[in-house]
Amino acid sequence: MKTPRLIVMLTYRDRTVKDAYRIFDECKNTKAEIWGFKEEPLPPAEMKELYDYMKSCGKRTALEVVAYTEQECIAGARLAAFCGVDYLMGTLYFDSVRDICRESGILYTPFVGQVKERPSILSGNVDDMIDEAVHYKEKGIYGIDLLGYRYTGDAAALNRTFVAAMKEHDIPVCIAGSVDSYQRLDEVKRTGAWSFTVGSALFENRFDGTFAEQIDKIYDYMQKPV
Repeated sequence: MKTPRLIVMLTYRDRTVKDAYRIFDECKNTKAEIWGFKEEPLPPAEMKELYDYMKSCGKRTALEVVAYTEQECIAGARLAAFCGVDYLMGTLYFDSVRDICRESGILYTPFVGQVKERPSILSGNVDDMIDEAVHYKEKGIYGIDLLGYRYTGDAAALNRTFVAAMKEHDIPVCIAGSVDSYQRLDEVKRTGAWSFTVGSALFENRFDGTFAEQIDKIYDYMQKPV
């Protein structure tokens, strides 16, 4: 089973922090290989500057878009293309968003299920989410952004069941949002998901240390057997 990859999100409560550039600069030598943030509230030029800096430091980059209408999702995809990110995470799935990602060489990982509000809340039936993801795979997405710990039901059960089903279809899954304890790190590890995000928990010092220390703690912890 592969170790899920840590994606550090410079976000708090689903919004990018204003000093994201400074925080990344202070933490650029940590072990995390994938970095990202949300589409709000930084100006696009500042976002691109930070993504360019991340890439110059050898990092892969992700933009997660919390949007639910097609026009908002298209705007998020165009922003991802402008910034030149590797992954567009989030948005509800639309063919129009997929097309922008395809043209720009971006790996598209949309939400599944019934997603609303900000910070996001996920509801829905797991079997429906699985069917939805398989359908999106047929349409050309790379993977799925699963808001597992934002789920209104049994989050751990959803993560286990959904990731296991996605492995049968070769669909990478990122467990995104509210991974804020070692217990949840263990649960994520057991799923064998492709990746997981940590954002607000770092700002709340849930893993005890400086921002950089917490990143490396999480990275090292994920290498250990459950």
